[in-house]
Amino acid sequence: MTQQTSRLSGLVTPRPALRTTPVTRIRSTLPIPETQIPLNGVGEQVRVAVEFVMVAGLFLVSFPVILASILMVRLTSRGPGIYTQTRVGINGRVFTFYKIRTMYHNCESQTGPRWSPPGDPRITPIGRIVRKLHLDELPQLWNVLRGDMSLIGPRPERPEIVARLRQSVPGYDRRHAVKPGITGFAQINLPPDTCIRSVKNKVVYDLFYIRHRTVGMELYIVFATGLKLLGMKHLYQRKPRIPTE
Repeated sequence: MTQQTSRLSGLVTPRPALRTTPVTRIRSTLPIPETQIPLNGVGEQVRVAVEFVMVAGLFLVSFPVILASILMVRLTSRGPGIYTQTRVGINGRVFTFYKIRTMYHNCESQTGPRWSPPGDPRITPIGRIVRKLHLDELPQLWNVLRGDMSLIGPRPERPEIVARLRQSVPGYDRRHAVKPGITGFAQINLPPDTCIRSVKNKVVYDLFYIRHRTVGMELYIVFATGLKLLGMKHLYQRKPRIPTE
């Protein structure tokens, strides 16, 4: 019996340990281009230079739209047109984040920082239009030019929320290994955060992006972002499961 057991042990491959955290399956109907040029060293320097030129052009082109949006917000609700927050960036560094205000002024004075659920009553009527068109994100082009953010990367979160997520989401801080972005692999595939489960799903996509960053993947995200803005995300995405607690 001992000899038979020893023979079997040489033929059987030990099973790997089970994962302790759930993993979201990444599904997409549009294949990621196989342009395997890693973004490190010289490749990263070239990407940063090209991104700066492209974002500078986008900022100049969109500047009249930003001014018009700020004017509409100022005329229809009390408070500033540009809304600033502190966000957590690369290596945990905190920076000032710019957005066009879409909510009523000081709406979080009673509740504190929290996510915006669907149908959020804190959003102004003009703010709903601005959000629908994603115009509120345009001032973040200035964050990219300042070096706080990148065009593509995990979305930055507020320090108060990050402190809670570090305790609830395993590996959350690993997404701070790169600069946060205006758009990202998680953003083109998943809806906005509404609960801890939705954040866990986003982290899976963020870490996948960080591990597999290439020129091809960056181009894929830019192309998919354009499709999403045009309301054609069905061309590259299957409908994700609605995250719940």
